[in-house]
Amino acid sequence: MVQEPAVPPTPPVPLAALLTREELALRQIAGPPADQVAVHWAQTSEMSDPYPYLLGGELLLTAGVHIPEAAGSGTYFDDYVARIVAAGGAALGFGVAPVHDTVPRALVAACEAYGLPLVEVPPRTTFAAVARAVWRLMAEARTAELRRVAEAQRSLAAAASRPDPVPSVLRKLAALLGGRAVLYGPGGAEASAAGREPAEGADAALAKLARFVTDRASSTATETVGGTRLAVYALGAGPQGLVLGVAGPDREPGDHTVASLAAVLLALLTGERHRAADPGPAAARTSALVRLLLGAAPAEVAPLLAGEGPGYVVHARPAGRAPGPDAAAAAALGAALGSDLVDVAGEVVRVIVPDGPEPAPRPHWTLGVSAPAGPAEWPAADAQAARALARARATRTPLVRHGARPVLADLVPAGQAAAHARAVLAPLAARPALTETLLTWLSLHGNWDRTAVALSVHRNTVRQRVARCAALLGTDLDDPDVRMELWFALRHR
Repeated sequence: MVQEPAVPPTPPVPLAALLTREELALRQIAGPPADQVAVHWAQTSEMSDPYPYLLGGELLLTAGVHIPEAAGSGTYFDDYVARIVAAGGAALGFGVAPVHDTVPRALVAACEAYGLPLVEVPPRTTFAAVARAVWRLMAEARTAELRRVAEAQRSLAAAASRPDPVPSVLRKLAALLGGRAVLYGPGGAEASAAGREPAEGADAALAKLARFVTDRASSTATETVGGTRLAVYALGAGPQGLVLGVAGPDREPGDHTVASLAAVLLALLTGERHRAADPGPAAARTSALVRLLLGAAPAEVAPLLAGEGPGYVVHARPAGRAPGPDAAAAAALGAALGSDLVDVAGEVVRVIVPDGPEPAPRPHWTLGVSAPAGPAEWPAADAQAARALARARATRTPLVRHGARPVLADLVPAGQAAAHARAVLAPLAARPALTETLLTWLSLHGNWDRTAVALSVHRNTVRQRVARCAALLGTDLDDPDVRMELWFALRHR
């Protein structure tokens, strides 16, 4: 099955569109055809190894200041291009003048060998102008996508209000995507379908993909068969859940969002029927929430939320530099994880999965998952999920699970550990930003760049905060014993 790239769910800019801008006069001189390359943003760097500073999908712009004089006779350019490709860079833009009169031949050969598009930027074109053109094209594509998604949302909602809501939503979705939409019942049997028949073999492949997400406890999956793009969306957890499948010849910006909206609507429509037939779990959850609102202790309502298996707390943020999630995206994530206990807190979506299999990675999301926990342990699991999400973002990993196992710290009684933590961290008590920075920095082994990514701040801000922590605590943070004691205190504060 195809894994989605770790890039933001915003419309990319085709490199070909950038090359057609006459005012830029850009020229591609190496690499695959421009119409096969998607650029998600532009970034300028004169680092000899830009890998730590790339997020993937960039048009990296450089004037070659970093290139040593003898670079053409060694492996410098091969190493440089290989690192850009490893980081997921989309293309390299090389500025001619003032450092180099022409693009180095060895760089052209390396880009050709590694399949990295190389674009020559003429002397009269500034890097700022190239970046501005990228942002303008992205803004135009984003506006068009948002308009399309908004119109699709209205038309899908209107279809859901018809007397035959499920078939109506499927028909509208098929028309919006220019393909076929299928609702699969338990066991992968086709329950309802709309739209034109896909290419030969695609129907069977779509059904197989639907069985995949139920058998593997995944929530979505994609595949391409004979030029037809296939995608499936689980509407519930477990083998008895329903699955939405879509097939189309092309994938346009916004298709995933439109299909996700339809999946949420179908999950609500079919979920109501399931709850009417078997209201037990839904009634128990509702009762638990009402009791909590009326002042009951969490321990009292925990049995109402307990399932047959362990539960999890999940923290999620949109991948890359995507904007914060809206209610529809959060609901779609919750439905994909098999839970309707969803909360949107700023840029983070928190989901409680009362029981079932371990949450799996989700396209376009970065997830932090707690250790298995019962309802009474969910507050602690919430903190575990938050730390796991911070680590996932710092390491650019789609999903990080909290690793719960017996540790040396378990030998210290909780009360004594908390008292020790308060004493050690007293100088930072009124400075939560410093405390959080120190915790993240230690958890990432003192890596400045990953800490900056995890906290969404500049690396210099991380350095200043850590230096301030060292000054307030009056200690040497380069000492491993000091780091160990501070880590223990931060974990038990």
